[in-house]
Amino acid sequence: MKLKHNLYRQILTIVLIMFALIYISFAIILPKVLTPFYEKNIYLYLQTPLDMISNDVNTANIDSSVAYIYKQNNVIITSTNLKDIIDLQADQILKNINGEYGKFEYQEKTYYYNTLNDDFGYRIAITNDNYIRQMRADTIEAIFPVLLITLLLMLAIVAWWSQSLAQKIRHLKDKVDNLDNDKYIDKYNYKVDDELKVLSNAIDDMKLTLQKQEEYKNQMYQNISHDFKTPLTVIRSYIEAIEDGVEDEKEGLTIIKEELKKLEIKVHSLLYLNKLTYFKDMENYKSGIINIVDILENSVSKFKVTRPDIKWQIDILDKKTDFKGSSDMWEAIIDNILSNFTRYAKKEIKITVKNHRITLYNDGPNIDKNILNDMFTPYKKGINGQFGLGLSIVKQTLTLLGYEVIAKNERVGISFIIK
Repeated sequence: MKLKHNLYRQILTIVLIMFALIYISFAIILPKVLTPFYEKNIYLYLQTPLDMISNDVNTANIDSSVAYIYKQNNVIITSTNLKDIIDLQADQILKNINGEYGKFEYQEKTYYYNTLNDDFGYRIAITNDNYIRQMRADTIEAIFPVLLITLLLMLAIVAWWSQSLAQKIRHLKDKVDNLDNDKYIDKYNYKVDDELKVLSNAIDDMKLTLQKQEEYKNQMYQNISHDFKTPLTVIRSYIEAIEDGVEDEKEGLTIIKEELKKLEIKVHSLLYLNKLTYFKDMENYKSGIINIVDILENSVSKFKVTRPDIKWQIDILDKKTDFKGSSDMWEAIIDNILSNFTRYAKKEIKITVKNHRITLYNDGPNIDKNILNDMFTPYKKGINGQFGLGLSIVKQTLTLLGYEVIAKNERVGISFIIK
């Protein structure tokens, strides 16, 4: 079973570990690092009195922590405190001395020496490592209070900061938990404009988006119900009228077939729109390449039958007429746009392919600016209060293929631009 630790405890634990490492570095490692500097001072300290040493070393006993050895003509004279410094005979000490100055180990202690050899004899100053130990102790004694106070202040600051951070995170969790709660009121005030405030604002934006989507979904369900209910009501009414002998059977069946055809188109559009959500997880639909000219010509030939009274024109002004996607997807795109155009065009529908853009134009009425931005939303109320899925299919299919579609009011008429 995993132990649960809140963020506040985790941060404090990390900070305490960091403080322990800092303490180890300053209190243990630093004195060892400084040892070469201490030793250099010892050698200088030992060198100074050597010039004053003569055969009477006792009278030159400057410091009780330093012992002296004087050798001349194979005669060795030592200071009286030699035994207090090191428990070795003078001749044994001389065997450990190698060079002008240095150190050697004896009975787990370190001894330092400096020498002077001139016409007056061979002189040696020697001391133990008590000086090094004392310097280390002094260093720790000097550093520890300052380090402790600094660490305590840092700990207090980090504790306050981590508590504030944990509080902000709890607030963000509270906001996420209440995304679907319209009665939730956020009273938290961010005093610092940091990343957590940015995240809080992003959650607010996401909540607004979800609310809009929920509102749109409810409206869409109502509009779909209304859109499907109308042809079903007409069909039912004509069936009852035929059964009651009020309506001619042949004429009634003709109207029923027309309404069924409308209903079938709506069902197919809804199924296609739903199918687009599954395309998002597939990549092979992007790998196809089609010649848009063939799609345009086939679609225009179909819609010419429904509106033979208007002028249809296709202008291909681009050598590159290949577009990503499948024939089915582009057929759905062009057919839905032209289906919309045939309802509103007065005398002309024109399609232009140029600079790898497709511009579809009709000379129908301009669209209100408020409607212009939402006309590609499913079942959003459009021109003359009409609902539908056609332009939403256009938008979503093009988005999947990596294209963009915009609607633009012209001086006369309206253009749809695919780029």
